[in-house]
Amino acid sequence: MGWEFSLLATILVPIIGAFTLPLIGLASKPGRNAWAVVLGLATTFFAITLLPAAFSGETHVFQRAIGLGVDATFVVDGLSVFMAIASSLISTMIIIYSLGYIKDYHYQQEYFLMVVLFLGAMMGLVFSANLILMYVFWEITGICSWRLIGFFRDKEVVVKADKAFLVTAGGAVFMLLGFVLVYAKTGTFNMLDMRGFPIGGLAVALITMGIFAKSATLPFHTWLPDAGVAPTPVTALLHAAVLVKIGVYAFARIFNYTFVIPGDWQTYLMIIGLLSAMVSACAALIETNIKRILALSTVSQIGYIFMGLAAFNTIGVAGALLFILMHGLGKGGLFLAAGVIEHGTGTKDITKMGGLIKAMPITAVAFIMCVFSIVGVPPFGGFFSKFMVIQGIIKSNHIVIGALAIFTALLTLVYLMRLFTLVFLGEARDPSIHAHKEGTPTMVWVVASLAILSLAAGILVKYPMDLVNIAVRDVLGNPAIHDILGVLR
Repeated sequence: MGWEFSLLATILVPIIGAFTLPLIGLASKPGRNAWAVVLGLATTFFAITLLPAAFSGETHVFQRAIGLGVDATFVVDGLSVFMAIASSLISTMIIIYSLGYIKDYHYQQEYFLMVVLFLGAMMGLVFSANLILMYVFWEITGICSWRLIGFFRDKEVVVKADKAFLVTAGGAVFMLLGFVLVYAKTGTFNMLDMRGFPIGGLAVALITMGIFAKSATLPFHTWLPDAGVAPTPVTALLHAAVLVKIGVYAFARIFNYTFVIPGDWQTYLMIIGLLSAMVSACAALIETNIKRILALSTVSQIGYIFMGLAAFNTIGVAGALLFILMHGLGKGGLFLAAGVIEHGTGTKDITKMGGLIKAMPITAVAFIMCVFSIVGVPPFGGFFSKFMVIQGIIKSNHIVIGALAIFTALLTLVYLMRLFTLVFLGEARDPSIHAHKEGTPTMVWVVASLAILSLAAGILVKYPMDLVNIAVRDVLGNPAIHDILGVLR
């Protein structure tokens, strides 16, 4: 199987397949559901078949003219393949989880169409090497997230979906203006042709606004906690697999890989990442809605990823990329576990819960395992990635920022353990809530699988690090980290 076929299949299978789902659903809902899972699995499979191309040591470029001076340019390298595998794997598990969660709701046709199209747009974006092509896929994800956040159609829900769309689409407009400024100086939208080109602070500021808006980073973060009105699989998709990860990927591809930005902006970006991490962590300490707590946690952890990327050194970028995977696994598990809890209790208010470990032992164990990974407790995968991010920050001579990042990690431990304690431990505050049992077997299986993967990714960290090494090499052009244990010593 050639890399070109695998590349096109990874992008086109979910995009074209998404539009077949409503047609199949008219004849058979079980058939539609099975086809959605097959599309997710096929996308993951084709992304995995690109591994030999990523490890080959060469950058593979697919380019075809599509008119109006725009080329369909896709790049297969360590960074794009890493993101494609991580996003498609977690998205597929969320699709499987959805089979049990969404089965009693209306609008299932639209739901599966938008989820799979969302996945396809993400695949198109991560392989794009043309700024306009990236922008097109960027906007498709915004439309999908708008429809999915507004799934329940209530007035309050629609308002919050509109807010998410306006913030992310508004940021995208500024990002497009930044692309136009770059084009005015370079005469091209092809990122491969612009590699190593220095850009000014205004272009950096405009592009960053789009990236931070999509990634729900301070000061554009408020739409993400509000998106908790969506079904839990949607919030997991937004937080763990696709939407907020688009921003950090775009940062890596545009600023780490393509352009050279002013030195002062490297410090500014790291400070913004730190502030986003700290402010959202403090807010999570006093929040009582389980999905809002986890959403604020996502804002905080994305701040870590931005700090690692803004370090612009090998270990910081490697830690940030590894944390994309580890955060996706851990946060996906936490959100889907929250879905089991909300599905069973009928509430998101953690002050009304308590003692649920007796009724939901598997969910409780999976939840605490994912907490350990997000916090960075060894040997869970989050430990290695967060350790490397902090080491990268310090290596970039930002000692104070590194110290505050460690303090923020302690805040993460406090608010997530508070969440676990109030939900699962102690006595039940409401007997009717305590009486509920685990979710459907499919839902519980997916939650447990993500928890196990969070642990396995840490114990077997060498294997994801092999691909991260290739991604770092392709992004920075530097020798990557070949011995993770040597780094930790």
